[in-house]
Amino acid sequence: MVKTTLEIGDRLGTVRARLGILRDEYKVVPGIYGVGSPDRHSPVLVTANYKLSFDCLRRHLQGLDAWILVLDTRGINVWCAAGKGTFATDELVKRIRSSHIARLVDHRSVIVPQLGATGVSALRVRRLSGFKVIWGPIRAEDIKAFLAAGHGASQEMREVTFPLRERMVLIPVEIRLLIKYLAWLIPVVFLVSGIGPAVFSFQAAWSRGILLLFSVLAGIVAGTVVTPILLLRLPGVFFSIKGAIAGVAAGIVSASAMPSGVGVSGLLALVLITTSLGSYLAMNFTGSTPFTSPSGVEHEMKRSLPWQISSVAAGTLLWLISAF
Repeated sequence: MVKTTLEIGDRLGTVRARLGILRDEYKVVPGIYGVGSPDRHSPVLVTANYKLSFDCLRRHLQGLDAWILVLDTRGINVWCAAGKGTFATDELVKRIRSSHIARLVDHRSVIVPQLGATGVSALRVRRLSGFKVIWGPIRAEDIKAFLAAGHGASQEMREVTFPLRERMVLIPVEIRLLIKYLAWLIPVVFLVSGIGPAVFSFQAAWSRGILLLFSVLAGIVAGTVVTPILLLRLPGVFFSIKGAIAGVAAGIVSASAMPSGVGVSGLLALVLITTSLGSYLAMNFTGSTPFTSPSGVEHEMKRSLPWQISSVAAGTLLWLISAF
């Protein structure tokens, strides 16, 4: 039995997961759980063993008596696990059997999140387990209304949304994941910036390195912060294009703040680097949105990576030339 109210430890765990800290270990044991005082007539709700998914479901069941059947998705949320094949038919059948739900309820049905439909065959589940799959709403917050309507879902319950709040919650983890890359990128930035007529100058490494680092950070902000916030406003279908537009804008702003001694080639180098970084990092959000598909992501990466790499290479070359 579990509570429907989240305690301080749960909320701190949510913050930790949102920051990507020990994210892969944030999961609960698969099996059967209960909220309220579930009996033989209570609904059986299926979810993933990613603790954020589990917590999101149980906190929206306050005042209800229900069973929660948790599948082993290896700590991955319902939507992603369905695509990866862990929130799947065989796993659902396995948990129905191993949890002995048939001994707990008189009915023979389980309510599965709509976002799990890509991994679950309702017909096979019925044939292999005897339980009927009822497709629940997309969001856990609609469960109460869904049950009150006799398993009826409105159009709004079936539509995937991606508003500003949901986009912004993804930003912290993206930024934190970049920290380990910055650990080796920053030394490279200063090393490249020190190359010049005197072969290598520590003074140039510092003065020019600060300028290049500023542009790199501008590109990171463009791809991980500006793009998700302005996602619906930026033109283009590809996320790489949206990120490139944000990167160009960030590059122009950063270039305008540079001292005149950088030169035209130096300014162009900074804009190219900022643009390519913004474009590349914006593609990280393709797997977090309802706007893309695996094949679409693969198609975009094949088309975008070559020019992103070329842009970084050209920008780096121009930055070296600008020192002479």
